[in-house]
Amino acid sequence: MTPDDGAVRRTLKLLVLVNTVGNGMYMTAGVLYFLRVTGLSAAQVGAGLSIAGLVALSAGVPVGHLADRRGARGVYAATLVAGGLGMASFLLVHGFWQFLAVACLCGLAQNAGAAARGPIVRAYGGERPQRFRAQLRVVTNIGISAGAVLAGAVVQADTRTAYVLLIAGNAVSFLAAAAMTLAVPSPAPVPPGPAGPSWTAALRDRPFVLVTALDGMMSIQFRVVTVLFPLWAVTHTAAPRWIVGAGMLANTALVVACQVRASRGVDSPSAASAAMRRAGLAFVLACGVFAAAQGTPGWAAALLLLTGMTVHTLGELWHSAAGFELSYALAPEHATGQYLGLWGMGMGLGGAFAPALLTTLCVSWGRPGWAVVGALFLFTGLLSPAATRWAVRTRPRADAEASAGVVAGG
Repeated sequence: MTPDDGAVRRTLKLLVLVNTVGNGMYMTAGVLYFLRVTGLSAAQVGAGLSIAGLVALSAGVPVGHLADRRGARGVYAATLVAGGLGMASFLLVHGFWQFLAVACLCGLAQNAGAAARGPIVRAYGGERPQRFRAQLRVVTNIGISAGAVLAGAVVQADTRTAYVLLIAGNAVSFLAAAAMTLAVPSPAPVPPGPAGPSWTAALRDRPFVLVTALDGMMSIQFRVVTVLFPLWAVTHTAAPRWIVGAGMLANTALVVACQVRASRGVDSPSAASAAMRRAGLAFVLACGVFAAAQGTPGWAAALLLLTGMTVHTLGELWHSAAGFELSYALAPEHATGQYLGLWGMGMGLGGAFAPALLTTLCVSWGRPGWAVVGALFLFTGLLSPAATRWAVRTRPRADAEASAGVVAGG
């Protein structure tokens, strides 16, 4: 680690913090802007954001490939500028089709930015870019939490001016982050692999696609926290409503306090697959605890919900640590952006289908639905070691040797 690399990492952390404060404001209260200011209906907003989310998944692989071949800093900065201009364009929206077009632009910029940032993290993340990626997740959670607090003031004011300032503030956060990339040296483009430059290399890597798909299935767990937990607590238990905020706060606090520590021992593909298996076990246990809260007195339901959230967050820490390790360890250096773009697509697909799946199974079916969801997590975790061993065996020799602790036992 050189002093210059340390300065770059500090800049990247500050850049992410600035951007995620804006994103946190938008994620918390942006929907209210569309309902109160643009005059769109809730159904239009929901449909538009869902369509935009699916369209955005297409950006990761090609933009990641562009970052690998043309230089990651310039591509990353361009995605941030596009995100800022797209967010500012929401201020001009007065109909559904305009909203859909701008939402697609913002989603494409967001997904593309995550892929383009991957080679930068690898270049300046030190000997363990996976560990630095865990640190960035902590910063992300801090930024989103700060943005949520600011959004609370906007919701309290509940005026057109306040909502306009919220959207404008998020646009500024993108543009400020883009300006900060000027302080980040541009990593030199990595020469293409033996097969030559191809933006479909990751898509043709079947073992990596399988590991990505499993991570995407496990990524459904993020929507358990943000979508299912609030719905279940309010509609199916006698717990006081403040338990929703308390559960969210507990989740965020544990991630901020423990994510880097949870990632320390996950330093090889074998350790990552073991962490994925532990995550599946934690999630199935949490599902059982959440389900048990139904039909109990209010105080018992609150205790069970907080316990379930704690156990679930433990699984989230292991799942995230495993994802950081596998996505970098299995991605060839010459195609980091492309492979991480595909990895993000897997997570995005899981997140896109999770709300409908979780609400149908658990909110509609009740306790049997929790059993199905828990079984899905358990199956995914148990399958991960075998899939990881296949992926490691099929890496080129140089990449396999670089992945210390190749999966021996799983």
